[in-house]
Amino acid sequence: MTSRRQALIAAGTALLAPTVRSQAFPTRPIRYICPWPAGGSTDVVMRAIGESAGKALGQQVIIENKPGAGGSLGAVELLSARPDGYTLAQLPQSVFRLPHMQKVPFNTLTDFTWIACLTGYTFGIVVRADSNITSIADLVAWARTRPGEFTYGSTGTGTSPHLAVEEFAQRAGIQLNHIPFKGNAENMQAVLGGHVMAASDATGWAPHVESGRLRLLATYGGQRTRRWPQVPTLDELGFKTVSDSPFGVCGPKGMDPAIVKTIHDAFRKTLDDPAVLASFERYDQTVIYKNTADYTRFAQETFEAERATIERLGLARKG
Repeated sequence: MTSRRQALIAAGTALLAPTVRSQAFPTRPIRYICPWPAGGSTDVVMRAIGESAGKALGQQVIIENKPGAGGSLGAVELLSARPDGYTLAQLPQSVFRLPHMQKVPFNTLTDFTWIACLTGYTFGIVVRADSNITSIADLVAWARTRPGEFTYGSTGTGTSPHLAVEEFAQRAGIQLNHIPFKGNAENMQAVLGGHVMAASDATGWAPHVESGRLRLLATYGGQRTRRWPQVPTLDELGFKTVSDSPFGVCGPKGMDPAIVKTIHDAFRKTLDDPAVLASFERYDQTVIYKNTADYTRFAQETFEAERATIERLGLARKG
């Protein structure tokens, strides 16, 4: 009888163990990987989100920068991370595209847990204020007379700032020269220094536009921005190009659903934090919230949609 009772107690303890572990989470700081350089718009926003989420979780959320490879190094880090909730990452739009363009070490649809989507970028193309290019029409006219000579920087091959311009160029019937950088900071240095003729990027260019050092030619959203209402979108100019690249927080595959919920709820609360919303406002970002189920479905649908885009642009990998 005693042995039977001990067996029942042991079985009950085993069943309760995952719940106890989940309730205890987190007990130490959490890494939140930013796949872009420090000081860029994504880094600033993620630090605000991380600080706010840390307060809700009762543990510090540490931003760790892993720039390069078109923003895919956070995804690579998640491959070797334990699914215990202590390693998280931003997975940008490039993780849906790069697998269609080149060999990558991850499977976008099976290697990650899509915890919560939080926001998205405002993208645009800028030139120096002293440039002779004063509009998208000027850019198109210049590029038509000098195919492949108009240089523009982006935050990396396969990123939204790259693909949006390639789609625009295809629809405009022009050929541009793409120069990839590791992130926003390098891209801005290149255009400000005259090393490239234009830069396609998220709104890390905003302070330079407002100071008069850069000129904003167009943005890539479905409608004009609140901060620059006089600047047209590529879509309204007839180029049928729209991009905002939603992102949030992701983890490795195989995470305990209870831990996923804890992380989701903490990061969801950040969208009510004035400090986080102020960081969004600084870079003209909006709240784009998706819960775990919706974010997972978004990932699946976007992966297939990006396959079609890459094939249409002629950028699909061979073999």
